[in-house]
Amino acid sequence: MHPLLRWLHRWKPWIGPEGRWRALWPVYEATETFLFTPDDVTSGPPHIRDRLDIKRYMITVLYALVPCILFGIYNAGYQYHRALGDAAPLWRVWWDGLRFVVPIIVTSYAVGGFWEVLFAMVRKHEINEGFLITGILFPLTLPPTIPLWQVAVGISFGVVIGKEIFGGVGYNVLNPALTARAFLYFAYPAQISGDSVWAVVPATGAVDGFTSATALAVARATPAGTDALQHLAQAGHTLRSMAVGLEPGSIGETSVVAVAIGMALLLLTGVGSARIILGGLFGMLTTGAAVNLLAKASPALASAHPAWSVPFYYQLVMGGAFFGIVFMATDPVSAAATNEGKWVYGFLIGFLTVLVRVFNPAYPEGNMLAILFMNVMAPLIDYVVIQAHIRRRRRYLEGFAHG
Repeated sequence: MHPLLRWLHRWKPWIGPEGRWRALWPVYEATETFLFTPDDVTSGPPHIRDRLDIKRYMITVLYALVPCILFGIYNAGYQYHRALGDAAPLWRVWWDGLRFVVPIIVTSYAVGGFWEVLFAMVRKHEINEGFLITGILFPLTLPPTIPLWQVAVGISFGVVIGKEIFGGVGYNVLNPALTARAFLYFAYPAQISGDSVWAVVPATGAVDGFTSATALAVARATPAGTDALQHLAQAGHTLRSMAVGLEPGSIGETSVVAVAIGMALLLLTGVGSARIILGGLFGMLTTGAAVNLLAKASPALASAHPAWSVPFYYQLVMGGAFFGIVFMATDPVSAAATNEGKWVYGFLIGFLTVLVRVFNPAYPEGNMLAILFMNVMAPLIDYVVIQAHIRRRRRYLEGFAHG
């Protein structure tokens, strides 16, 4: 037996469900099953038994997020030294990125973990594994300048209001990480939106006038009658730079390449839903193409709204929509559950993302609102799909009986 496991088992009689310190059982169980594969399996013959429990499922998602985490750390340091205008060595870029990003992640896990443990101890159940992902997804959607106290407030809202009041993992209607971000966005907009929040800018005279506007904000601010693509290029936003991700933005959302690596792992392991991801990407591309056709058919509209003429495939590399579709929309609890419903759910997220970006002047991103809205609509989508199956089977049985 592994020495660490043997040491843990020595404490089990005192911390177990019948032990003197049984109030600490959720913490003990979470530690043991996080470090080691549990021995408990279903005993009934109808059940399929394997080693992929919920914790292993969540850890696979965590592995898929590693490229986004690493790139987000590097990009935070890169944007900092870009603001300084110096050519810092690689180790310095990484170091500065770490000191900006790691405190945000630690705060998210520490405060959110406190609420998870507290609710588990009060309700006398195991600690919910879903926080392994919520605790890291939330900071990846934030700017590197976010105050740590706001991180604490946001994750508290996401865990307590977005999940625990519904009963915990499996009962929440909304994605907890996005719920936390939406709360911060509307409660403290100055610290989570605008040109000044996407890069850590030193308070020195050497960087006066530095702007870190995102590509979406630049495209939206294109003056009427001018070329949005040219406006983006002048601001330093090219298709290549946006795909690679060395751009101002949320910590983990800027790099399409990093997100694509994580997406490949999710699809290869079967943890991520290919139907939702492909449906979301198809929804964004087709809606973006429709907007391009509308601008082409009406020169007056194209002149008044230059962003409408931005090529449809730019929708995938601007902002955090690709990250949201891959890691947020595929949340198995808040997403649609039926196979046909997943296609519809994903497509509508892509459709609404572009719709909000194009027609809502106050909110240039759109993906967060699209996912939260479709979280609410997911049960209705599944209901419609199931009822359609029932009607189809009823017609088949009636035809069989009369045939």
